[in-house]
Order: sequence, then C-alpha cells, then structure tokens
Amino acid sequence: MLDDFMLRAALAGIGLALACAPLGCFVVWRRMAYYGDATAHAALLGVALSLAFAVPLFPAVILVALAMAAAVTGLGGRNNAGDTLLGVLSHAALAVGMVAVSFVPGIRVDLMAYLFGDILAVTGTDLATIWLGAGAVIALLAWRWSALLLATLSPEMAVAAGIRPRAEQWALNIALALVVAAGIRIVGALLISAMLIIPAAAARPLVRTPEAMAIGAAVVGVAGVVGGLVGAWHADLPTGPAIVCAVTVLFVAGIVLGGLRPKRR
Repeated sequence: MLDDFMLRAALAGIGLALACAPLGCFVVWRRMAYYGDATAHAALLGVALSLAFAVPLFPAVILVALAMAAAVTGLGGRNNAGDTLLGVLSHAALAVGMVAVSFVPGIRVDLMAYLFGDILAVTGTDLATIWLGAGAVIALLAWRWSALLLATLSPEMAVAAGIRPRAEQWALNIALALVVAAGIRIVGALLISAMLIIPAAAARPLVRTPEAMAIGAAVVGVAGVVGGLVGAWHADLPTGPAIVCAVTVLFVAGIVLGGLRPKRR
C-alpha cells in the first residue's frame, strides 16, 4: 500500500514538473509571474462551479482560467498598469473563489486541500488526468516553440515573420490553464505558480540557450518533487509545501553555481 500511493504521488509530481518546465520558462521570459498567480487563484472559483453544478473539476477549472486570461487580455490595454491589474485580479479571484465555495449548499469542502494540495491522495484517475494534461501542454509548446520564442523575444520581428503575437499569447494561456487544472490537486492553488516559476528561475543562471533552460527546469522540477516527497515522508511534513521548499533549495544552489561560472567575453 505504501509503495502504491508513494508511486502515484511521485508519478503525479513528475508529470506536473515536466509540464511546468517549458511553460515556466515562458512565464519567466515574459515576466508573467503574477499572471500565473492570478490564474491559479481563479482555479478556486472553478472548484466552486464544479461542486455547484456537479461537473468534473478539470473542465471547470480550465473554463475559469481561460476566463481570467480573457479578462487580463481585455483590460490590459486600457491604461491599467500590468502589475496592478494582475494583483487586483489575483487577490479578487482568490477571495471570490473561497466565498463561492462556502456558498455551495450541502457540501463540506476541505479548502486546505485545494489551497495547498494533497499529492498523497492522488488516485489512478487523477494520475491519468495529470499525464494527459501534461502531454497536451508539452505537445502544444513543442508545436508552437519557435513561434512562441520569437513572439516572446521580439514581437515586432514575429509580426514581420507572419506570426501573430496575440495568438501565441493565447497558446500560452491555454497551456497555463491546463497546467493549473492538472496541478491544483497536487500542490494546490497557492503553490502551483511556484512550480511554474522556481524551477525555470533555478535553471536560468546555468544555461545559455532556451532549449537548455527548458530541460534544466524539468530536471530541477523532477528533483524537487522527489526530494520534497522524501523529505515529507521522513520528517512528517505537508507534501505540497515540502516540494516547493525542495525546489527553492535548488534555486539557491543554481544562483550560487551560476555565480561561480566564468563569464563569457
């Protein structure tokens, strides 16, 4: 029994880490960290909709995440400061989601499970959902990699090359919604953005190409999942926060090692 649930937890975490790695690189490159927070916090409203209308959690969270993306895109060009707008939407989404869950009649919900996750309770169905979502994200990003990279580095050059930056932004929005929907049961709404940002930030000082950064972020994410599970098991710690602590340690190590590398001339 121990082997079964630990194996499911490890496989679920690894699937999430592999999906977050390339997507997290674009989040870091585009300075979209707060955007990830807003999408993850909005997932709680998706939980409320799922419970209220008795629909599966995965599509409900995706729907709300895409609605958040549409709100950010629609309001972003109306003289609203980007960080301020995302900050307002992030905290508002979290508050509205928690209030909405409390209004669902006849259902007692463990909000801690959705805020911080419970990777040890992952079922076989959850595992299939996570890996299907991760596979869809990886396939989408692999298909659009060159276009996404050019639109990220230089929107003007992307337009000149016949690429529509707004369409590429929506590809990222869809991928982010899939990751949030797949990961909310593992590390929860409050910590999912950490799995997007920290592994990518840890790999950044150690590599010199975008592809190497995506691979490095995957290595850091997987190592953080395994290390966090082992630490949580031996020290009786909450698993979601333990995983994030593990990748944070790897982030610090990456900063230190990056500072020791010789500078290119």
